[in-house]
Amino acid sequence: MTIDQGNEAEPDEQRHRDVVVIGAGVSGIYAIKKLIDAGFDAQVLEADEDLGGTWYRNRYPGCRFDSESYTYGYSFSRELLDEWNWTERFSPQPENLRYLNFVADKFDLRRHMRFNAQVTSMDWDEANCLWHLTLGDGDVVTARFVVASLGPLSAPTLPALDGMDDFGGTSFHSFHWPKDPVELAGKRVGVIGTGATGIQIIAEIADKVAELKVFQRRPNWSTPLNNGPISTEEMSEIRRRYDDIFAACSATPGGFEHQPKWGFWDKTQDERRALWDELYEESGFAILAANFAEIFLDEDANREISEYIADRIRQRVDNPKVAEKLIPVDHGFGTQRLPLETSYFETYNRDNVELVDISEHSIEAVTTTGIRTAADHYDLDVIVYATGFDAITGAYDRIGIHGVDGAGLADKWSEGPRTYMGLLTSGFPNLLMVAGPQSVSGSTNFPRAIETGVEWVTELLCNLRDQGIVRVEAEPEAEQEWLGEVVKAHERLLLRRSKGWFTGYNANVDGHSEGTIRYQAYFGGAPRYTRRIAEVAANGYPGLNMTPSDDRLSQAEASETEVRP
Repeated sequence: MTIDQGNEAEPDEQRHRDVVVIGAGVSGIYAIKKLIDAGFDAQVLEADEDLGGTWYRNRYPGCRFDSESYTYGYSFSRELLDEWNWTERFSPQPENLRYLNFVADKFDLRRHMRFNAQVTSMDWDEANCLWHLTLGDGDVVTARFVVASLGPLSAPTLPALDGMDDFGGTSFHSFHWPKDPVELAGKRVGVIGTGATGIQIIAEIADKVAELKVFQRRPNWSTPLNNGPISTEEMSEIRRRYDDIFAACSATPGGFEHQPKWGFWDKTQDERRALWDELYEESGFAILAANFAEIFLDEDANREISEYIADRIRQRVDNPKVAEKLIPVDHGFGTQRLPLETSYFETYNRDNVELVDISEHSIEAVTTTGIRTAADHYDLDVIVYATGFDAITGAYDRIGIHGVDGAGLADKWSEGPRTYMGLLTSGFPNLLMVAGPQSVSGSTNFPRAIETGVEWVTELLCNLRDQGIVRVEAEPEAEQEWLGEVVKAHERLLLRRSKGWFTGYNANVDGHSEGTIRYQAYFGGAPRYTRRIAEVAANGYPGLNMTPSDDRLSQAEASETEVRP
């Protein structure tokens, strides 16, 4: 069946689906592939005008993988693996988007996708066991089941600064970088934020602009990406090793080839530093994920690795005062999301780049001509807000989701998410989540996590269909038990004191204050998580309440309630 991709309303008979997938990003693309292969009448609703998710939206300069390209791509099709050639060890955004389009076209997935279809609200119909999804154009789609593939970093946040609308130049959040080229040559540019996105943008544009002002509230640890091209010969070798690569990823806590090791205190300090010298020169997350596991658990071990990375920063920045401002003092290395960089610290050795410390002199307002801090005014032509995301739960909060008895999901999660293994949440039947809160999607190599999640969800839906189940809901007790495991895994790590998005902290999100810990991701490692959810499936899905269609019909007949077929 061909699905209309425009804005026109669909015929009535096409407004109901067995399954609706929300989002056509990395997880949504794989979800619709599995669902169609399993014989479901399924459709993707995507708010944007085309597929790609984070790789469609984030077009900013320097945007690229920080996972090795060949560990990020899908593993489900040998034919796909044989046909696609990665050209860089860490692929840039344009190539990533071409890859996702290649996958969608190869498997003829576009005809199951409806674009420009932003879901603004979802309401549970208990009598008929259906979700009613209202779109931005007022159209309503119903579905027996909804698979939320919203992505953990898809709800951008802006700071609340006076005068933002008054600025006479060009300004935007990095997530909304314009499709048309932004003229930066000869411009005075301000970037607010030095998280992962800001670090990529700053390093990429510094040599292209007349002046660059970097407004930093707090620095982040960052280590070299060490990117490089992938030759034809190397790609052939990668293709030959794919089975081993994916097996290694599935066996490591972070879903990478990098395997952590134990024995920090069995080595001398010189031996530890020799290892770190090697890891610092390797690519990707080696310095983090192939390091001693003790650095995540032991304060003394973490202090030593933090000082090592700090020394590396000092060696790369000419001005000692600037170097110290680029070294975090409020958290240790590896206790927050680690941005990877290419010549980022050397950027501050350029005469046209200035670091503005807004922890000392805060931004008072955006003016018609630039930014005014408590100490100075900076004339600008372009302002880039690299101010992060309402991570993991934000995309859910921005849809008005109402479950049993009209209860709001945002209200339920106001103090932090509560889920059953990051896949379901009680009070919201037939809502399944891929890469949801309290899964490993926020703590591991994303595609490796989403393939596991999509396959589990698809298997559950097949079982429900085979058994004639029309309603499935997580039990509150099972949800509470999983929350306990999430908390336990979180609290054993030093990141428990983190202010990063792992714990739901973002100064630009209302209610996400420094004192509020939101247990957003599971840090028990991908292998343990995969075993846990596999055991649940193998044991007949304990923790889930399932209602067969016969029972629903009996209840309906007893109450003379009409049930939609």
